[in-house]
Amino acid sequence: MSDKQLGIPKGTRDFGPETMAKRHYILLHIRSTFEKYGFQPLETPSMEQLSVLTGKYGEEGDQLLFKILNSGDYLKKTTVEDFQAGAHNLLTKVSEKGLRYDLTVPFARYVVMHRNEITFPFKRYQMQPVWRADRPQRGRYREFFQCDADVVGTGSLLCEAEIVAMITEVFAALSIKDYSILINHRQILAGIAEAIGASGKESELAVAMDKLAKIGVENVLKELASKGFEESSLNQLLPILSKSIQWNMTDNPLEQYLSGSLAGNKGIQDLKRMFQYLEDLKLSSSQVVIDATLARGLSYYTGTIFEVVVNNADMGSVCGGGRYDDLTGIFGLPDVSGVGISFGVDRIYDVMEQLDLFPVDQLRFTDVLLISLDESCDGYALSILSKLRSNNIASELYPDKGKLKKPMGYAHKKGIPWVVLIGSEEMSSGKLSVKNMIQGSQDHYTEEDLIKFLASS
Repeated sequence: MSDKQLGIPKGTRDFGPETMAKRHYILLHIRSTFEKYGFQPLETPSMEQLSVLTGKYGEEGDQLLFKILNSGDYLKKTTVEDFQAGAHNLLTKVSEKGLRYDLTVPFARYVVMHRNEITFPFKRYQMQPVWRADRPQRGRYREFFQCDADVVGTGSLLCEAEIVAMITEVFAALSIKDYSILINHRQILAGIAEAIGASGKESELAVAMDKLAKIGVENVLKELASKGFEESSLNQLLPILSKSIQWNMTDNPLEQYLSGSLAGNKGIQDLKRMFQYLEDLKLSSSQVVIDATLARGLSYYTGTIFEVVVNNADMGSVCGGGRYDDLTGIFGLPDVSGVGISFGVDRIYDVMEQLDLFPVDQLRFTDVLLISLDESCDGYALSILSKLRSNNIASELYPDKGKLKKPMGYAHKKGIPWVVLIGSEEMSSGKLSVKNMIQGSQDHYTEEDLIKFLASS
């Protein structure tokens, strides 16, 4: 087969050993933070019933769902009339399942199905791939990995404060320093809709404002105009879009802008309470930015919303989330409030590559390579290999015999820092020849001293 025939679908990638080591480094720090904050692990299937997925992400989100054709003769239930009625009508006859779009909706489905087994508030984390039929571009893939942490069964704003604390801890562990945690509140967006005379249109407003960074102020206004927003409303919205009206803790023009809106005032008071919790947690809020234009277009958000951007990297948001007051209600379990955050591993990876933040010593798989110079030395080499591994020292024995050039090249390409040569002389003397592959120096150690040396290196 040609390389073209062996290709993979656009928007997907292969990950080699070096890439996987870097991804595992990111996942390790995210997982350890989640568990430190009391979150429990959970996994859900890659596919869900389409009835579970559709209608949860807004009209544009639904269009990005990957649908799975029914197995067997998937056309057997269709008629000519179905084809004539168009794709939407035909879909229900040929597809019943889809790949998950995110981890939040499947989590809500899980909570409803297992509500009698769960202890509320329920804190879970989930680290799995998701799929979106989006146009592939840098930082945007059709298959990508998310790391979610959610709390359901409480409306306490302490959960929002702890999300900020987790974000801060994860980014500190990954040595990402110049970032901003952007925060807004869906009730503030509802208040903006009220303030500009467009009550009840906060969903359309959020979807359009969510594209602000991509398409600019003028195109956002055009989209809203096409959805029936009056010119007077758009003129009143302009100070928000241009960010001339923003949150200011000492003299808050946003609060004055929303003074006539109960919803807007509710959003502002929630954010003030969250900031108080951050202060009580002794957590600096210097990187937390209230952004009244932040919208996050997913339709299930009802309260605080988050997004994280790395300021010194050429990338969009690397983390996002928010509060949803009744996501489980659509599955028959009403009034279960929840809030969550999702770390985008793929974008965090790209940022860390761009900023050269991966530590080299954390990315190697093998610490020492044993080279047996003759078959008669294999038994001795294997006994040393067993002792190294029993002391948690990552070790390999090169399997082939021949010139040293091949095993030494193998060690160099894999970044193995130590090579132990084992021949008849080493067996008789009990002193092993140990080569430092980084400095090029060579020394001799007994088995016991070698284990102590490598364990402390």
